[in-house]
Amino acid sequence: MKIIVSDEAQSWFQEEMDAKTGDCIKFFARYGGSSALHEGFSLGVMKEQPDETAVKVVHNGVIYYIEQRDEWYFLDHDLHITVNPELDELVYTYEKA
Repeated sequence: MKIIVSDEAQSWFQEEMDAKTGDCIKFFARYGGSSALHEGFSLGVMKEQPDETAVKVVHNGVIYYIEQRDEWYFLDHDLHITVNPELDELVYTYEKA
């Protein structure tokens, strides 16, 4: 399981979430909605310091991570984060690890 953040997504986080060097962005399983991985759950994202990190990546000084308690949501998949340039919004895709 890996997190892959595109340069465009990194810029989006800097602009939209004011992410700076040393900040932490958490991806987590959120009850409600649906995703390509789990019906009834969707992907949440927020700025928050890690508690028990399962996986992380540092991109331009910003730490992107998934907590151990949310590992089940991503099991056997890598999380790819890009941007849809027409809508200027994040796109999350999951690839088998």
